[in-house]
Amino acid sequence: MAQGEFWVFGYGSLMWNPGFAYQERQVATLHGYRRSFCMHSIEHRGTPDRPGLVLALEEMAGASCRGVGFRVGPDHAEETLAYLRARELVTDAYLERHCPLTLDDGRQVEALTYVMDLEHAQYARDLSLDDQAAIIGRAVGGRGPNTDYLHATVAALDEQGIADEELAELARRVADQAGI
Repeated sequence: MAQGEFWVFGYGSLMWNPGFAYQERQVATLHGYRRSFCMHSIEHRGTPDRPGLVLALEEMAGASCRGVGFRVGPDHAEETLAYLRARELVTDAYLERHCPLTLDDGRQVEALTYVMDLEHAQYARDLSLDDQAAIIGRAVGGRGPNTDYLHATVAALDEQGIADEELAELARRVADQAGI
């Protein structure tokens, strides 16, 4: 796959911290998936004893997720693919997929996308927003507080003009629980 250029879909931390060189960045929509804090984080935003939560894409008929498409040029394809696999497949809770993506300029591209393995032990199925807020409000992992991840993602969505009412409400609930 990494012989030539390719697209990557970012819907969480890749939006604000891609960590790789890209030639183009554009707001995009992925159909058939929803963004959700449905993955227990035991490395980056939590620990095995006190897991946090990070975003993942849950496959769901009729759903769609707005995020950012990144076009990676052929000069950086191999190193970017290796970087993404090392970053995203640490615990094998994500599945690497190639999904059709609609860019805001109307182009249709296929994008490398990391989606939740619904059979993986880290899948946090059906957590209420209050449960998510409680977990996120207290969890800390190797990359810092879980709240930092939530706030950086909400800020990145705002910067791109992407509305996500569920994440905005979750951020409000985390703030309320912290007494902010």
